[in-house]
Amino acid sequence: MRSTGSRDLFKAGLAATPAILPRVLFVCLGNVCRSQMAEAFGRHLGTGIIVSTSAGLTPGMMVDPVTKQVMAEKGLDLEMQFPKSIALAANKGVELVVNMSGFPLPPGLQSPTVEWKVPDPHTKPLHVHREIRDLVERLVMELMVEFRMKRR
Repeated sequence: MRSTGSRDLFKAGLAATPAILPRVLFVCLGNVCRSQMAEAFGRHLGTGIIVSTSAGLTPGMMVDPVTKQVMAEKGLDLEMQFPKSIALAANKGVELVVNMSGFPLPPGLQSPTVEWKVPDPHTKPLHVHREIRDLVERLVMELMVEFRMKRR
């Protein structure tokens, strides 16, 4: 079971982030695979460009172990990550929401939203997780290029 301390740390991290960088919220259904991948790639590839976070519409209990494995293959450690609710992250100065859930976002979300069609690898074999990981990496790279172009 998740402690409330983790949630407090998550909220504090959002509040402590410098306002200079735009915040991007990656959303999927459970915040156990796709959005966790995107958050990690956003932190890695978006250093100095964005502040990356993730959430789920109906958060699961833990990050998928296969997701952790395939991200570790890219040198990205998800061991300290945990699923978070969109209610914790939405409207906290988020400048862009990337929705990968395949479902509508909750009403009242004030941030601009883009939709990415990314299949859910949860409960799928290792090779599917790798394919989705590589797709998410490419999409995050493209997003970082867009943010860099806007800054010029």
